[in-house]
Amino acid sequence: MRYLRNYPGQGVYIYYMMLLELTNGVLASSSQLIRELGDKSLNKQLMHNRLKRSWVWNQFFVLEEYTGTEPLYVGKLHSDMDRGNGSIKYILTGEGAGTMFTIDDTTGDIHAIQRLDREERAQYTLRAQALDRKTEIPMEPESEFIIKIQDINDNEPRFLDGPYTASVPEMSPVGTSIIQVSATDADDPTYGSSARVVYSIVQGQPYFSVDSKTGIIRTALTNMDREARDYYEVTIQAKDMGGQLGGLAGTTTVNITLSDVNDNPPRFPQKHYQMNILESSPVNSTVGRVLAMDLDEGVNAEMKYTIIDGDGSDMFDVTTDPTYQVGVITVKKPLDFESKKSYTLKIEGSNPHIEVRFFNLGPFRDTTTVHVSVEDVDEPPVFESSHYFVEVSENVDIGTTIQIVSARDPDATNNSVRYSIDRNSDPGRYFYVDITTGALMTARPLDREEVSLHNITILAMEMNNPAQVGSVPVTIKILDVNDNAPVFTKSFETFMCENAKAGQLIQTVSAIDQDDPPEGQHIYYSLAPEAASNPNFTLRDNQDNTAWILARKSGFRQSEQSIFYIPIIIADNGRPMLSSTGTLTIQVCSCDEDGDIMSCSAEPYTLPISLSRGALIAILACIFVLLVLVLLILSMRRQRKQPYTIDEEDNVHENIVRYDDEGGGEEDTEAFDIATLWSSREAHVGKSRQDMQPEIESLSRYVPQTCSMDNNVHSYMMAKLYEADTDVCAPPFDSLQTYMFEGEGSVAQSLSSLQSFSTDSEQSYDYLNDWGPRFKKLAEMYGAKDSNASL
Repeated sequence: MRYLRNYPGQGVYIYYMMLLELTNGVLASSSQLIRELGDKSLNKQLMHNRLKRSWVWNQFFVLEEYTGTEPLYVGKLHSDMDRGNGSIKYILTGEGAGTMFTIDDTTGDIHAIQRLDREERAQYTLRAQALDRKTEIPMEPESEFIIKIQDINDNEPRFLDGPYTASVPEMSPVGTSIIQVSATDADDPTYGSSARVVYSIVQGQPYFSVDSKTGIIRTALTNMDREARDYYEVTIQAKDMGGQLGGLAGTTTVNITLSDVNDNPPRFPQKHYQMNILESSPVNSTVGRVLAMDLDEGVNAEMKYTIIDGDGSDMFDVTTDPTYQVGVITVKKPLDFESKKSYTLKIEGSNPHIEVRFFNLGPFRDTTTVHVSVEDVDEPPVFESSHYFVEVSENVDIGTTIQIVSARDPDATNNSVRYSIDRNSDPGRYFYVDITTGALMTARPLDREEVSLHNITILAMEMNNPAQVGSVPVTIKILDVNDNAPVFTKSFETFMCENAKAGQLIQTVSAIDQDDPPEGQHIYYSLAPEAASNPNFTLRDNQDNTAWILARKSGFRQSEQSIFYIPIIIADNGRPMLSSTGTLTIQVCSCDEDGDIMSCSAEPYTLPISLSRGALIAILACIFVLLVLVLLILSMRRQRKQPYTIDEEDNVHENIVRYDDEGGGEEDTEAFDIATLWSSREAHVGKSRQDMQPEIESLSRYVPQTCSMDNNVHSYMMAKLYEADTDVCAPPFDSLQTYMFEGEGSVAQSLSSLQSFSTDSEQSYDYLNDWGPRFKKLAEMYGAKDSNASL
């Protein structure tokens, strides 16, 4: 103990150094170490001739992680003034005093009472003082010392950033760096090998390797193919003590993925494709899809499809779907089964992104052949022109053909076509189209001033399939003819003063013409013949579609004539020239000297004194008697029956009658004389009903009877239709019509049994099957009868 008292610090240090060296496996003699260090300290003390200190210690060392049951002895404090009689009291203060460390106040022994961990705290700074036990007076000044925690290998290496994720391109050469892992050891790196870490690979060979010092992971095999295997799980171990036996180790996982490179060329799974498309498919509709398989992914699997050969390159196109990398074949131009029934396409699929180092694996393109068959569909009729433009004069007669439209069935069957007008485009029913010839005709008078432009749609329907309807727009421009006379723009009424001078402007008149001549409107003005030589006013044509009315004289008198009516002839420059007469009303007023009107009322008119009141009464009585006679004569004429005679050459085609009671069928012999159907001479000769009065005259009288019915029947019918439509006063009366022709020009010929010399049993109705769906029911009825008869 004397040795430790003189050299307490060195003694404690030597003691712990011995234990540590023994722990680390150093085979040196502990006594030799003590002697060597002791001699060095004595020689050092003699050389420096230092004064002897009262305290003979400065720091202590203690091992961490002590697990014994007794307090761990750290060291001893001793003062030279301590005589061993217990008069000195030792006190310990500072970091951990009383909680981590305790001191025996009599002997000065220091013990650790808690488990110490260097990784939590490496050293503690404390202060010690020696006091007189009785007086508590410090015997020496307070001194500071340090207790250092000595490290042992109690922490394994840890990968703080693990597990790791990394990627490396496939086909990378050997030694390609992938990722660096790092492990840390909490032990003291400045003492021993407790914190010296080495790396090794536990799982992942022979594909990868790791540098034992740096922790860098590299590839260890060539031609690692992502398409064969794209994921590897590598386990890396870090071990301290330089990897020696007894060292602690920690592991981590590195997930390595092989990224794709373009090392696989595209290939079509089929060398021939068969596709079908309807000829009615619109442009840009999809025909089909082709796919070139590429084992790569992402950018390396992108494809570009092109048509490089074939007779369908002008009719079809191919584009690349960026989502699924398929080639979409679409219609480029309208198809026609009747023109061409099939096409051949040679399509190439290629990679747009190619890596030079993989050229030897190419070529990075492939081709396939696509056969496209066009399927026939029942198409609607097609007009020869996509649009018709017609110009027609507004004074054209009803029934005049203004254009012939033509449509045909584009299918191979070439079915018959029937024409009609879309009534939504012609609500006024101005036009009519012949159902078989396509002749467009007028059905009503045309008036450019009412409607100058008509846009109608003509429909063409297949006979055998009414659902197939084609259409074409027709624009009809109504050309102007001079059919409107110019008229005043308004009713002209003006005032003039009695003191008007000769040549003074009385009124400026203007007119308007609804026509639109090609050379422009020019309106001429002149006084009517009855007013041309009047002494009061004259007219001057300004040649700008206006005219001036001038006073011809001076000194007008309101008492003589207060109102003048001037008739003016207004003529246009059309061919033929049209004119109208307008009237200008001029009222004479009394004015002041400044020309302001004072009064325009005429002086009251007084009867001559010679005309007595009795004379006036006699005149009125005569007028009354005359009126009574006129009314009596008219009443008698209305009650008189007028015999109805018909010209022998007149042909009765239609009679419209009205009666107020319901017809009695065949028993009603009073309603109509059947003889009217056969002879116009017998019309109204027999019995007639007194309550039946014709209210609409026969329309046949408006059509010339001398015309040929075979040639002009259409115009005749159109004229009657127009007159019936325009008669707003005619209610829907019963009508009886007879025609002198039947069935001519019809595809089915005449359906009448008159003049037929064959019996029902001899008649064949097989032709009804050829008349289309409208005669289907008749064909079934008569066909069944014939079949039963044959049985």
